[in-house]
Amino acid sequence: MSRYAFTIAGTDLEMLPSGAVYWPLHGLICVSDLHLGRSERYARNAGALLPPYETRDTLTRLEADIEATGAGMVVCLGDSFDDLAAADGLDAPISDWLTRLMAGRRWIWIEGNHDPGPVALGGSHMAELPVPPLTFRHIARPGAAGEVSGHYHPKVRISAGGRARARPCLLYDADRVILPAFGTYTGGLRSDDAALARLMRPEALAVMTGPVAHAVPMPR
Repeated sequence: MSRYAFTIAGTDLEMLPSGAVYWPLHGLICVSDLHLGRSERYARNAGALLPPYETRDTLTRLEADIEATGAGMVVCLGDSFDDLAAADGLDAPISDWLTRLMAGRRWIWIEGNHDPGPVALGGSHMAELPVPPLTFRHIARPGAAGEVSGHYHPKVRISAGGRARARPCLLYDADRVILPAFGTYTGGLRSDDAALARLMRPEALAVMTGPVAHAVPMPR
C-alpha cells in the first residue's frame, strides 16, 4: 500500500490511497464523509434509484484500511450517514458489520451537518475531538491550527491524454488538513473554490487519492 507522509502542526501523518489519514503515534485512522445510506435516502426523498451497493463498498474499503494499519482508534469526521433516517434504517447485515468493525477499538463519531445527533450505534458521539496538538472536527474553522476536518469533499482537476477529469484529493498546509470524502456516492468541491482558498495557506498542496500518491500545488 502506497502512503503519503506529511506533517501538520509538527505532527507526522500518513494519507492512505483511499483518502483516509493514519496517525501512527496513536494508532489512529481518520475518515470523513462516509455518507452511508445515500442510495436509500435518494430513493426515499426523490424517488431516484441508485445502485444499492454503496454502503457495502464504503465499508469494504474502510475495513481494508483498518486491517492494513492495525488501527486501534477510528475517528469518523462527520456526515458518516446521509441523514439520521439512513442511520436508523440500516439493515441487519450492515449494522452487524459496523458492530464487528467497532469491536475492540475506540470509535469516535464526530457530528456532521447531515447527521447532527447521536445514532443508535456504539462508540462515542462528539462535536469535536481534541488529541493534542490536533483537533478533529467536521468543518474547518478559519484561523485554526492543528486541525483535521472534512465536509468539503475536495477534488482537484487534472488533465491526462488530452482529457480533463476531477479526482478526490486531500488538502494540507502547515496548520490543517482537509480530507476527501470517503463514501462511494459523494460529489465534490473543486480545490480552487473560494471557500477552500480562504482556509488554506498559499503553499498548500493537493494530494490525489489512488494507488500512487501524487501531490500538486493546490490550484487557486
